Amino acid sequence: MFRDTLYHASQLHDVGLVAIPDRILDKPGPLEPGEWALMREHCALGAKMIGQSASPYLAMAREIAAAHHERWDASGYPMGLAGEAIPLAARITTLADAYDVLRARRAYKESLDHAAASAAILVGDARSQPAHFDPAVLAAFKASLDSFRDIFETLRD
Repeated sequence: MFRDTLYHASQLHDVGLVAIPDRILDKPGPLEPGEWALMREHCALGAKMIGQSASPYLAMAREIAAAHHERWDASGYPMGLAGEAIPLAARITTLADAYDVLRARRAYKESLDHAAASAAILVGDARSQPAHFDPAVLAAFKASLDSFRDIFETLRD
């Protein structure tokens, strides 16, 4: 049940981005402090858009939208949660989203290949550090590297 709910609910993790102006989302360079502050609001905006629901899918989606940028080491946003205070579904989505963002080309960055994206998560770089992730989720990622690569390649835009 959890896995099925997570599969469906996690797809709404960035729904709050619809409220962020395209000039910010598509900006080719670094964001200004005000733009960055607005971008960070997408988590709370997404949770608000999803709202309260008796549906287990929407309840989990709200939880994920609100907390998918929280970090195990408390360096995330918007609430500064740490460790197990971050809902498990959000901790899992955080790592999957990090991998996807690293692999995908964006207006502000080129894509990384599988090896470089995996190293950024497992070893760390300017964007990502292993301390950002739940150690158990990180271990599951490490054990599933080939699956991550294969799934990304299969679903690539």
